Amino acid sequence: MNQQCIDAMPKSGQIGFVHLGLGAFHRAHQAVYLERYRQRSGDTGWGVCSANLRSSIGLVDGLSVAGHRYHVAEYADSESITLREIGVIEETLFSGRDGAGNWGRDGEALLARMASADTRIVTLTVTEKGYFLNPASGELRVDDPMIIGDIASPRQPRTAPGLLVEALARRREAGIAPFTVLSCDNMPDNGKRTRQAVMQLAKQRDAELASWIANKVAFPCSMVDRIVPAMTDGDFERLAALGVNDPNAVVCEAFSQWVVEDNFPMGRPDWEAEGVEMVADVAPFETMKLRMLNGSHSLLAYLGALAGIETVYDSVNQGELRALLRRYMLEEAAPTLQMPEGIDLDAYAESLLARFANDSLRHRLQQIAMDGSQKLPQRWLTGTLERANAGQTSPCVALGMAAWIRYTAGEDLLGNSYSVDDPLAARFASLHQAHGSDSTALVAAFLAIDDVVPNALAKDKAFAQAVLAAYQTLTQGGLREALAAL
Repeated sequence: MNQQCIDAMPKSGQIGFVHLGLGAFHRAHQAVYLERYRQRSGDTGWGVCSANLRSSIGLVDGLSVAGHRYHVAEYADSESITLREIGVIEETLFSGRDGAGNWGRDGEALLARMASADTRIVTLTVTEKGYFLNPASGELRVDDPMIIGDIASPRQPRTAPGLLVEALARRREAGIAPFTVLSCDNMPDNGKRTRQAVMQLAKQRDAELASWIANKVAFPCSMVDRIVPAMTDGDFERLAALGVNDPNAVVCEAFSQWVVEDNFPMGRPDWEAEGVEMVADVAPFETMKLRMLNGSHSLLAYLGALAGIETVYDSVNQGELRALLRRYMLEEAAPTLQMPEGIDLDAYAESLLARFANDSLRHRLQQIAMDGSQKLPQRWLTGTLERANAGQTSPCVALGMAAWIRYTAGEDLLGNSYSVDDPLAARFASLHQAHGSDSTALVAAFLAIDDVVPNALAKDKAFAQAVLAAYQTLTQGGLREALAAL
């Protein structure tokens, strides 16, 4: 085995970043870039305070016990691994409510850290649903109980938008310049959407505060890319065999990309030398990634999970599914993209297929399938609507939508049950219960969910018929017959 080990630099105690969403992706992506930057430059002024808002208090406390050090295992393949010790995180906090419903244990400490003049950038990986935006309209969901709670108790916020508004309000009151807000979530125009959530929540509180945020706060967009599966017992066993016994470790692929709009009034690390691409416009890159990589992942997630396939590796190594992905990327996704000169989308598609076939990663399809109602508009449906408006069909997406609808029933085609992890799971269950085996009514009901499906696309008769036909073939004949029908 080709193994490289890189130790972390000593701690500095200096914090310039606050990060909301202390999950595996943050620890394997942004924190790695910052650790590499520290080691190259010797600049220790950009340590990170990372916080979880609702779950995983165990991770927060586990990292604290470990001195905020952990390992990242980067696999090029099963025989080539780089082990990195990451020490750039200086503090971990938990702002979620306790068992009695009281405000977060570290909520005040987190707000104080965000309001500190030392904090110059706040980054987020809270997933699409953490912004509380309607996926179809982009408007803040002011009827959501969590947002209602933040409006009623703005100084004890529970959501990411609420924390940003309160921390910015404190900085304004103290005469401190605002931090830059950098979303690192997989959303189109993620900086603009973050600004939308923050601005609309701020307007509920104070029009002058909202105006100050509009004029003073930078919300650059970004695109992030690295496959970071959820850890399994097998992953921990593999690391233990390499001498790494770390309950906070993360495994990921060797590939990593970060494209960032260069708009940081309070300064930023000089991280271009670590491969961060600082650009004027992130949109083409993030749309490319969302539609080609993430869109392909979602196709595999719903079709593969219905067939009882467990991982991306297992599914992409089936010839029919691999052919489906190539066709989707080149015929339905790539034609909707407007890329800068020099970007080869054919080569990008082939590189994605090679990454999916990395035998060292066990990226579970059920993990990718989570929160489909929040993901599918930007991964599939916006591009599909563009194609429909141009008179073009999207049979791969139609099959994907059919698979998603069937997936939300909570049982695969083999009769195995699973939980549907989605903010709209209760609504899905009621639709399946109401329409039962009436596929025509069921598909029509799902396409009418305007939180997910753009109204114009739902009314497109050709698309609706293609989804229905794919659903009927999939449920009656199985995955192989549905793929053959394409």
